[in-house]
Amino acid sequence: MKIISSFFALCFVCLNAFATDSPQTPPTPAPVPTPTPVSRVSIFSTTVDWEGVTGLSLHQYTGKIKGVDRDLVKQGLVLYYLDAFPCYGEASNVRVWLSPNGKPDHDLRLVCIYKPDSVSFAWRNATEDALEARTTGIITCPIEGDRNFTIDISKCQRGPDWKDKK
Repeated sequence: MKIISSFFALCFVCLNAFATDSPQTPPTPAPVPTPTPVSRVSIFSTTVDWEGVTGLSLHQYTGKIKGVDRDLVKQGLVLYYLDAFPCYGEASNVRVWLSPNGKPDHDLRLVCIYKPDSVSFAWRNATEDALEARTTGIITCPIEGDRNFTIDISKCQRGPDWKDKK
């Protein structure tokens, strides 16, 4: 009887050892999908914590656009504020459309460490109800005033068109 008990105990130990030492087949990982090229990307501002970096406070600034440059405005002008230190644009107020007579659809709203001397826009000519499309180039505009500043479109400097930029 002792031999039979020993035999069963040995079988149990061997079976247990075999079960724990046998390599288990890992599950097959799901295939990684190939990214689909995106024709349009939505990008949020990449600003850093300018208050933390500079020790200065952020403040809201409002820019009223005035003036007419008929060669630039034409049938209408869409301006997209380009974030640049010391300011970044408030998301809902960084696109402004100017009518052919120079009347904007709303004001530009920025959050700044201090008042900038100028602001830059990507621009394109378009009617008010035109769909979003690629911009033509860049314009840089001096500003006048303080927290409530003005931008005179007739004083803006047109930079190179994007196709000419390298």
